[in-house]
Amino acid sequence: MPFADQQYAGETFSSISLTGEAYLDKEFEKCIFDTCSLIGCEFKECKFTDCTFTGSLLSALKLPGCTFVDTVFKESKVMGMDWSRVAKMRNIQFLHCELSQSNFSFMKLPHLVMHNCTVKESYITDCDCTDADFEGTDFARTIFSRANLTNANFKGATNYGIDFQNNTLKKTKFSLPEAVSLLNALDIILE
Repeated sequence: MPFADQQYAGETFSSISLTGEAYLDKEFEKCIFDTCSLIGCEFKECKFTDCTFTGSLLSALKLPGCTFVDTVFKESKVMGMDWSRVAKMRNIQFLHCELSQSNFSFMKLPHLVMHNCTVKESYITDCDCTDADFEGTDFARTIFSRANLTNANFKGATNYGIDFQNNTLKKTKFSLPEAVSLLNALDIILE
């Protein structure tokens, strides 16, 4: 049975497929999850440190009290996740991932990286995303509200609807022509 032990260090898990399993207080350090499918599983109070998820499907996982530190998700589908239940996320990178229908509300995520991802129909509300890097990411129908986006990078990002009156934008980087969408919050007519 996968994840029967309490601690794992330097392990590689390949092609594991689990649905609806529950795990409590597991520790994963420097582990690789390659082409794994974890659907509807619960990882309660688990720790993921310096781990990598590559080409995996993580859908509707429950993560109460979990910590993710120095963890990278590459070319994975990480969808339907309520990250707001996580105890701590630090130095997290999502590279070429599908992150749709996710909730990042009420989180401290400075230096978060979402490069060339798809983050549709998600929530980034009451969130500290200082120095975050969202380069090349598609944010269609994602809600940004009361988010601190100081020094965040949105170069090449698309479909974001960010109300500059409702979010903190200081030295936030945008690129044209997409940056024109920031004017949507104003009652003006562009011709």
